[in-house]
Amino acid sequence: MKKGLKKQLAVGIVLTLLVVLLAACGGTKNNTAENTGAQEMSLTDIEAKAKEEGSVVSVGMPDDWANWKDTWADIQTKYGLTHTDTDMSSAEEIAKFEAEKDKPTADIGDVGIAFGPVAIEKGVTQPFKTSHWDEIPAWAKDKDGHWLLGYQGTISFLTNTKLVSNPPKSWEDLKNGNYKIIVGDVTKAAQAQMAVLAAAIAFGGDEKNIEPGIAFFEDLAKKGRIANVEATLANIEKGEVEVTMLWDFNSLGYREKLGKDQYAVSIPKEGSVVSGYATIINKYAPHPNAAKLTREYILSDAGQINLAKGYARPIRDSVKLPDDVAAKLLPKEEYANAKPVGDYKVWEATAKTIPQLWQERVLVHIN
Repeated sequence: MKKGLKKQLAVGIVLTLLVVLLAACGGTKNNTAENTGAQEMSLTDIEAKAKEEGSVVSVGMPDDWANWKDTWADIQTKYGLTHTDTDMSSAEEIAKFEAEKDKPTADIGDVGIAFGPVAIEKGVTQPFKTSHWDEIPAWAKDKDGHWLLGYQGTISFLTNTKLVSNPPKSWEDLKNGNYKIIVGDVTKAAQAQMAVLAAAIAFGGDEKNIEPGIAFFEDLAKKGRIANVEATLANIEKGEVEVTMLWDFNSLGYREKLGKDQYAVSIPKEGSVVSGYATIINKYAPHPNAAKLTREYILSDAGQINLAKGYARPIRDSVKLPDDVAAKLLPKEEYANAKPVGDYKVWEATAKTIPQLWQERVLVHIN
């Protein structure tokens, strides 16, 4: 909120007191501006209006990603909202919101955390803080509620145990091995670039200092330890490469498909990077209340459990996962040294330098 002149201060105080009094009379914590961003309606009112709207249209939230299918099924059963999705990249989602502002079709999207600030800069989002706002870590949300993470991911090692009898559990293990690894296309893929950042964090670097990560992989490349292939399920399934670096939810999902008895997943113990995906609500959404209700449900216990069923670690630590769902994820202790990016503006600038560094110092040593 912008600050006014001294003579405006008294008016501001009166208005603030009025908001507080109205909030106190509202019956629940969910109908305050603090808890719902720009939205002052109660969740009951939002639900009623969402039902009137009748549907929610998403982008980048397909059924087979992070088990969105169960959430969409629940939203249809619980609220009577029909749903459609068009899968697309984070950049494409934001571009769609902007291009269609005069004739909007989409309500809500799911973007990589680095794209949250981009969406705000483009002016295509509207704020909404769910009733679980206070449980979401500061690094995982925009302070005004324009974007917030529903689930998180951490760079992990996926190891073919038929090829590696002692799967690496640390960067040091990886360094001392004699097998090949897949990092992915570091010149283009965000997941692969995050793997470089994860190594940097493990050896004292961060989003401002990527050098320890580049140096680590440069050393492996010189020893012929890096396979220049993409980190896809098909390439992993061929069994030609022993260890792949992936988001933990991808590693766990691939392990389920390829065979639990043949693949091991671990978070490198010296350190890794935590990131995630955030919902953004279209500023021009044709069904704005349905979008807000969807975000509220995603952050609910049931919504968080749905994501965990898809191997995505919930952003809310307080959620009690059923035993069979908890068993799908890695123990919490493995994440002790995993850290989020501290400044995404800095990381955005650093990430732009990685492709050239990778070309000059790593790819030149790979056949």
